[in-house]
Amino acid sequence: MLEPSHNNELPPIPGKRYFTIGEVADLCSVKAHVLRYWEQEFPQLSPVKRRGNRRYYQRGDVLMIRQIRSLLYDQGYTIGGAKQKLSSTEVKDDASQYKQLIRQMIAELEEVLEVLKAS
Repeated sequence: MLEPSHNNELPPIPGKRYFTIGEVADLCSVKAHVLRYWEQEFPQLSPVKRRGNRRYYQRGDVLMIRQIRSLLYDQGYTIGGAKQKLSSTEVKDDASQYKQLIRQMIAELEEVLEVLKAS
C-alpha cells in the first residue's frame, strides 16, 4: 500500500481557495482513494462537503496531507505513529512543514514576479 516517493518535489499549491479531490491527489502525489482513507484516520482532515457529498479541500488541508504523506512515505511512520506525531506539539517544530511552507512562498513570489514583469 505504501507508494515510494519518486520525486520529493511536489508542485506548488495554486493560489485558490478550494480544491477538488482530483486536484489534491495530483498536488500531493497520492491517489483519491488514499485521501478518502486518510480522512477516516486523521481527524485533522475535514474537507468541506457540498453538492452530492463532493469534497472541497482548502490550502491548510493540502499542507496537512503533504505532511501526512511525508510522515508515512518519506519518514517511515505507521498510520498510528503519524497520528500520534500530528497530535503532539512537536509537529509545530517539524522542519519538513517549514520547508514545505518556504517552497510554497517562493513559488508564489515567483508567480507575482512574473505578473509584475508582464505589466
